[in-house]
Amino acid sequence: MTPNPDTLLSTIDSPVDLRKLSISELIRLSSELRDFILDVVSVHPGHLGSSLGVVELTVALHSVFDTPYDRLIWDVGHQAYGHKILTGRRDVFHTNRQYKGIGGFPIRRESEYDAFGTGHASTSVSAALGMAEASNLRGEKNRKHIAVIGDGALTGGMAIEGLNNAGATNADILVVLNDNGISIDKNIGSLKDYFSQLASSYKSEQPKWRSLGISNRLHVDNTVSGSSIKRKFQRKSNLFQAMNFKYFGPVDGHDIPSLVEILKEIKHINGPKLLHVITKKGKGFSKAEEEQTIFHAPGKFNRRTGELLSSQSGNTSVTYQEVFGKTLLEIARQDSKVVAITPAMPTGSALNYMRDKFPERVFDVGIAEQHAVTFAAGLAAEGFKPFCTIYSTFLQRAYDQVIHDVALQKLPVIFCVDRAGLVGEDGATHQGAFDMAFMNFIPGLVSCAPMNESELRNMMYLAKSYTDGPFSIRYPRSKGVLEKWFQPLSEIKIGKGRCLSEGTNTAILSIGHVGNFVTKALNLLNNDNICPGHFDMRFLSPVDEDILHHVFRNYTNVITVEDGIITGGFGTSVACFKNKHNYRSKLVNLGIPHKFISHGNVQTLHQVCGYDVSAIIRSVKSNY
Repeated sequence: MTPNPDTLLSTIDSPVDLRKLSISELIRLSSELRDFILDVVSVHPGHLGSSLGVVELTVALHSVFDTPYDRLIWDVGHQAYGHKILTGRRDVFHTNRQYKGIGGFPIRRESEYDAFGTGHASTSVSAALGMAEASNLRGEKNRKHIAVIGDGALTGGMAIEGLNNAGATNADILVVLNDNGISIDKNIGSLKDYFSQLASSYKSEQPKWRSLGISNRLHVDNTVSGSSIKRKFQRKSNLFQAMNFKYFGPVDGHDIPSLVEILKEIKHINGPKLLHVITKKGKGFSKAEEEQTIFHAPGKFNRRTGELLSSQSGNTSVTYQEVFGKTLLEIARQDSKVVAITPAMPTGSALNYMRDKFPERVFDVGIAEQHAVTFAAGLAAEGFKPFCTIYSTFLQRAYDQVIHDVALQKLPVIFCVDRAGLVGEDGATHQGAFDMAFMNFIPGLVSCAPMNESELRNMMYLAKSYTDGPFSIRYPRSKGVLEKWFQPLSEIKIGKGRCLSEGTNTAILSIGHVGNFVTKALNLLNNDNICPGHFDMRFLSPVDEDILHHVFRNYTNVITVEDGIITGGFGTSVACFKNKHNYRSKLVNLGIPHKFISHGNVQTLHQVCGYDVSAIIRSVKSNY
């Protein structure tokens, strides 16, 4: 999909072309860029609202700075659609997030303009500072380093660590704070309130600026000697100045003339600088402005009306997330000690059900996974029963806290590992490939995965009553499989799997939702009079050794299937058991191979990784 040949956008093959344009042409280009993003993303879904909100900022940055020589880092990465379109990927933008197409986030190997890969939040300041210090070591005096941090990323502790370090240096780094008041859900915390106060003062003082004849709508700190912008307005000290940053702003992030003017002025000021930019997520598309959480990543929608278009998949089952959220509310009603914690994902993790009924017992701590885990540990230490709900890819960021603050102290924190396994179009930074493996090695941690919605409910019920240490339940970003999932909660035993079918010659051991792939494969194999056994193991740690002994004593071939990396995961545990007890059965492990998995739809990636229904059938037939 390419833009109309009569547009300015059709003439922009790189930022070099953009730098030839006048201010009025940059304004026109911004409008065309926003329309193009809407045209493409309405048909080829992706992250919409964030990129709409930074269209003018993107154009201004590339027009003022000499990218890619000047390093431009986007944090979080889903702000970067306009950046990708303006840096040589316009005509392939329709392949965004598709298998073998361009990625949804900046990727270093994809373009020289993608200075740093940014799928997770709060990393840009540290990366930009490292690049700036590298420039100093090479004696480069003119290279600029810009970190655009937005969508709540400044609530992450790593961003504060980076600011703290950068403020003690003379590094030529510019932090652009894209202040839109929202990540996916509304931002929370004292920093959000502080930014709101700064923005409010900006609005209230506009009449005063006009009376002083100030055309540029911005605030500037009083530490920039020799700068023409100092003479326009001086303001009192603030948090960023206290951290030794020269502070500029707030400035209207949708005002191209003001953005270009201020960026040109501060471009030549030495040392750490911060430009505070006020934007609106979803800017320019009324539905995206009104429903910012939904239009963060809306799927397909009607370009004209904003109406969301259903996928028509034919599967009317609820998602695992809905089952989790409704079950948690059910458990919370039974036990006042049950609380829930999330790092900025209350809607995505379906905590809105409990939050609506018990808002004082649901804690959104912002994009701060490390804090979320230790905060949960503190609640557990005082006798509460915290369900700490974190996407698998983000739990990686809190691994030390899981070990040091929870497991070492045997605190009963319940880790609800959402989006576990392959998640598809978000790509390598977001695949939930590693949680089973890295949780598997932690002493005293119970780790399990449900095959269906009923199993998820029962595992949650079991976890609520477990007091001997941490408990981890992983579940996928997926629809369930049961028509009637709402059944009474019942007890299951820790470390006990279940035999779904005895068979001959070959046994398949599965854990989690992929057990349904096995069921489908067995139905097809049984039609050919091939009858493997199937065992849903349920628990990775402790693993059901009774089932493993039974399987290795009675079956010639054993196949494991998991929606996680095989190395260190379920397949590895079964292999270690086999070797320890000197069993001779042939063992084949199916799952995510030992490599990073790129973007594409989930069904394609299951096929590529070799554990979809067809792959299971092939493995059984070749080993039967």
